[in-house]
Formats: sequence, structure tokens, C-alpha cells
Amino acid sequence: MALPAPTRPKAAERWDPFRELEELQERFARLWQETGGSLDRWVPLADLEETDDAFVVELELPGAARDDVDVQLDDGMLTISGEIKERERAGILRRRTRKVGKFRYSVSLPGELDEDHVEATLSEGVLTVRAPKSAQSRRRRIPIGR
Repeated sequence: MALPAPTRPKAAERWDPFRELEELQERFARLWQETGGSLDRWVPLADLEETDDAFVVELELPGAARDDVDVQLDDGMLTISGEIKERERAGILRRRTRKVGKFRYSVSLPGELDEDHVEATLSEGVLTVRAPKSAQSRRRRIPIGR
């Protein structure tokens, strides 16, 4: 029985501080783009679901008023922005963990959409946007012929 021959470990990749700086710069650029060029905005938590006939986006917006939320769809880019306003308080605010202020969420929806039938509802702090797919871009099962 032969024993396995010892192998030399692969050389560790050299640390490149400039590469780390470039990665940090790319992350900051993405953050800047997601916030619309303003660091006073935040991005709400969201779920994106694709069904056979639509894309459904759900955003957590507790305390948001319908009039303070703007939903736009432009060439497949869904952008939801607005503001959750701080409510008046009678006492001293000792701690705040809920988000307030301006927010912005953008996502690119692939394929062709039926932009005339996009619907948005705000209920119990959750904004739901349903963007139906066009008939041409819907997934369909193709029967196999003989």
C-alpha cells in the first residue's frame, strides 16, 4: 500500500492594499447610487418575487402615509421613494430604532412588462407593487410533439 506523496501548499495570495481600496470604493459607489446620491436616505427592507405572470415587490414601510410614497416604473426600472415623517412627541425621545426620513428603493425588472396594469397598495405598513409581465414574456409550458 502506497502512502500519498506529500504536497506543498499553494502559495498564499499576496495581500494587495490597493485592491482592497478599489473594492471599498466600488461598494461606496454602489451605496451612493442606491441612495440617489444622498446619504440622508435609507433603503427599506424588501422582497422581490417572480410568479408566472408578474413580479411582486413588497417593501416594509411602517408609519408611511400613501401621499408620502412615490412609485415609478420607467423602462423596467421600478423606483419607490418617499419619506416617513417623524411624529410629534409629548415626551423626551430616549431611544429610536425605527427608520424615519427619506427612503429610496430601486430594482430592475427583467423582460417586458405590462406597464399599464401595474398596481400598488399600502396596507399594514407593507407596500406591495405588482407588475404584470406582458403576454410575450410570460413563461409557458411547451408540449412536446410526436
